[in-house]
Amino acid sequence: MHLLDTVQYLAYDPGITPSGGGLPGLAVLKNVVNSINLFAIVAVVGALAVSLGVWAWGHHTGGHQAEANGKKGAVVSAGAALGLGAANGIVAFFSALGSQVH
Repeated sequence: MHLLDTVQYLAYDPGITPSGGGLPGLAVLKNVVNSINLFAIVAVVGALAVSLGVWAWGHHTGGHQAEANGKKGAVVSAGAALGLGAANGIVAFFSALGSQVH
């Protein structure tokens, strides 16, 4: 294969774009993913509550290890909540960014 043929082959556009309604079950899949996201957010609320309790308990009892673990859990829980809440926007952003690559 010559260089020109290789460049033309790499520049080929297959014409694939995301399209709703092509396969059955898309609404069910969206419902399942929404439910998983809700379940994860509820779990993060619980983890945050436990972490804040451990942080407070460690602080008041002088348990520096417990206090540090509580702080770490609170930060991780907050980060997980941020990621779960922003998941749709993050995917939409990078999908739009990826569609601009030619």
